Amino acid sequence: MAKLVRVNKPYGVLSQFTDRAKRPTLADFVPLREVYVAGRLDFDSEGLVLLTDDGALQNRISHPRHKLEKAYLVQVEGSVGTGICRQLLTGVPLSDGRAVAIQAHTIAAPTWLTPRHPPIADHRLARSSWLEMVLTTGRNRQIRRMLAALGHPVLRLVRIRIGPWSLDDLNLGEWRLETVHLPKSRQSFQRSTRR
Repeated sequence: MAKLVRVNKPYGVLSQFTDRAKRPTLADFVPLREVYVAGRLDFDSEGLVLLTDDGALQNRISHPRHKLEKAYLVQVEGSVGTGICRQLLTGVPLSDGRAVAIQAHTIAAPTWLTPRHPPIADHRLARSSWLEMVLTTGRNRQIRRMLAALGHPVLRLVRIRIGPWSLDDLNLGEWRLETVHLPKSRQSFQRSTRR
């Protein structure tokens, strides 16, 4: 059994435990040690980060060859319609190759999200729209680059799911410890939650 920690990372927090520049890190929220990040989330992104004490599980979560789905809520500048979603699904040319979402659709503004701190300027919010996107790749700032290439800069990016794990009941800055039985094949993960 491996330890797995789900964290709801706030905006402006590094997905690591130390920082020479003394910026906020996961250590400000998670008092556990000997757990390591399994797939980073940018400083200016929010949402689900997974930590584990097991190298095989860390690899299963973060290595691109396992194609673990990652779902995001994305707020962008401007009005996004089906044409933009279609382009995200067929692929967007980037400097490091074509990037493709496996799901992309517009959604209503999620009312359950905690307001971002610092807040986004009102004039930018007034002209924004929301998408839900699912990827199986995790290239550097991939969603931001895809949407910028299509003329819709990202205002807010929240990861809500990695494989079978989601934000569920986690409030901003909260964490939960679980145990995971690592499958020998591509079967589903078995998990149990401890509080």
